[in-house]
Amino acid sequence: MTVSLADVQTGTRAAPPRILVYGIEGIGKSTFASKFPKPIFIQTEDGLDNIDCESFPVARKFEDVVGALDALIREKHDYSTVVIDSLDWLEALIWKMLCEREGVESIEQIGGGYAKGYVQALTHWRRVVEKLQTLRLDKGCAIVLTAHAKIEFHDDPETAKFQRFAPQLHRKAYSLLAQWVDVVFFATRSIGAARGEGGGGDRVLRALGTSQLAAKRRYEIADDLPMDAGVVLRAICDYQAGIAKG
Repeated sequence: MTVSLADVQTGTRAAPPRILVYGIEGIGKSTFASKFPKPIFIQTEDGLDNIDCESFPVARKFEDVVGALDALIREKHDYSTVVIDSLDWLEALIWKMLCEREGVESIEQIGGGYAKGYVQALTHWRRVVEKLQTLRLDKGCAIVLTAHAKIEFHDDPETAKFQRFAPQLHRKAYSLLAQWVDVVFFATRSIGAARGEGGGGDRVLRALGTSQLAAKRRYEIADDLPMDAGVVLRAICDYQAGIAKG
């Protein structure tokens, strides 16, 4: 393909959003994802029995996930959102595949150790990201990725080591995914609800990273939003409409 200056693009472009949402078990990540426009789930864990949605069978190996993505790229369909539920179970499939290929029992043993297994895993994470990017740009699909939460020790060169919530992924994988997505939401309950105040048990999405949690946003949206797909999409659309007007 020959590229010329005639191919230069100008102005803003409102592409479908790329969202990673993580939180504790049972907070409603899958239900949240199911409320996006016309979703199709790629399951890596068995947790959709009580959610009315369309999905591929639960992936038992990494190539099942790749095959589902390829089918969505190759075949005609009217799905508007692609959901991977969940990333940490997908990571386990990647590690299992690598261990079987190398004839070892642990990702730590691949290549003699020294984190070489995690580096190899990144090659396969990039395959997933590339296919998701194709679905986003060529098929116009929004992307929603779910993950469970963990508490990790985080090193900051300007402060002491501290604990925070983060997706239950190896740091190399999370770094790659966090760079690609537009928003990383931490799903939790409002402070009052967590203390038993108000009786509502409101679920919220936090988009502002702090010393207590990992999060990010490319859109200028509120720090906290209700855990409601419609509200999130309106906030993103309002932001995109605003920058389009200049």
